[in-house]
Amino acid sequence: MIRRLFIANRGEIALRIIRTAQRLGMTTILGVSEADRLSMPAQFADENAILGPAPSAASYLSIGRQIAAAAAVRADAIHPGYGFLSENAGFARAVADAGIIFVGPDVSSLDAMGDKLKARQIAGEVGLPVVPGGEAGDKAAARDQAAITGYPLLLKAVAGGGGRGMKRVDSADELDRQIDMAMAEARAAFGDPRIYVERYIGRGRHVEVQVLGDGSCAIHLGTRDCSIQRRYQKLIEEAPAFGIPEQKLRALTDAAVRLARHLCYRGAGTVEFLVDAETFDFYFLEMNARIQVEHPVTEAITGIDLIEQQLLVADGQPLGLTQASVDFEGHAIELRINAEDWERDFRPSPGRVKSASWPAGPGIRVDSHIGRGGEVPPFYDSLIGKLIVAGKTRSQAVARLGDALDGLEIEGIKTTTGLHRRILADPRFIRGEVDTRFFEGLAQGPAQGSAQGSVHG
Repeated sequence: MIRRLFIANRGEIALRIIRTAQRLGMTTILGVSEADRLSMPAQFADENAILGPAPSAASYLSIGRQIAAAAAVRADAIHPGYGFLSENAGFARAVADAGIIFVGPDVSSLDAMGDKLKARQIAGEVGLPVVPGGEAGDKAAARDQAAITGYPLLLKAVAGGGGRGMKRVDSADELDRQIDMAMAEARAAFGDPRIYVERYIGRGRHVEVQVLGDGSCAIHLGTRDCSIQRRYQKLIEEAPAFGIPEQKLRALTDAAVRLARHLCYRGAGTVEFLVDAETFDFYFLEMNARIQVEHPVTEAITGIDLIEQQLLVADGQPLGLTQASVDFEGHAIELRINAEDWERDFRPSPGRVKSASWPAGPGIRVDSHIGRGGEVPPFYDSLIGKLIVAGKTRSQAVARLGDALDGLEIEGIKTTTGLHRRILADPRFIRGEVDTRFFEGLAQGPAQGSAQGSVHG
């Protein structure tokens, strides 16, 4: 039984895990770097364990330090959150070898889905359509594959995610240069320079399916649309995916569950698809074998605590849900609030928060680890919070989101709130006409007031 839970992460997801674990009666121990000793999650955790210096490589990304800290505090289980070591099969093995429960899927699932080429192969074996493409081990192989795939195309990191190591190539003339850049980014971000080639779909939508499993059975908790992105990183997420024919949505969720069952998947996972915005044909992209940043929108439309489900399954309990027992209600939207100067090419904006006023009210949820006087260190991801709203319809959710965003004030650092106001004022967003190139067509100039009354991630 999990009595003492070690959280191997930081920021808003660490605080999110702490709250659910404490509600379940677990003692929470947070592993923190020197830079996070006074953070809000550190204050809310029952205990803290110092991992090491501020840089991630010496703290949050150090398998040895995480395991040693968890063992020293006699932790029964480790929750990895998202990012950092959350999908690292080597970390999961080390956790198991130390006699500690890993709150996540089995090592076999992490191995299978962590390698994007292997994941494509497995998905194809169970009947999921995949985007045409293949491995590009070197420049010669990339040229050969590009000739087959055609232009435009995408170069993607085999071990990657979050847009790192991903480059669009529009012609053969720029292929070699983009390969060098993609491999360098992949090596820096993941320690693995391997890349592969995929056909680029111009008007694509990024749609994902939330799955839960206990190793014996698997179900889905609906869909999310994460199409509004910049540099392949999500800005806004919505649940459920909208404007897609019902039969296509059923095919998407059926495909995701089929893959999860094939893997004998345990815990929470997300199967991601690229959907053609015109034909609604869909293609498997990858499976994220962890909790997602955007999980709150799924919680909003199902009423199911995904962190709780992760912990219960890790504790050896069978999934207490069936597909028939999952009720979907309403629509939810999440804005990722980052400490970035979006008007200056999204330059990071670390520093001390002089004041922070987060909105509250019916249908409004805020997941954040930053308040007045909080410090945003320069060493980590720039996400400082998520604003989530829910309504009976998408129109109501958008209107409520505009009101909520008007009540959000953060001083002392630059944030992406102005960008979100501009997106909410865009008629395409109001009409629900989104795809992965939405940001390219966003009007420039002074941001207008937020959308009212109609209509990342």
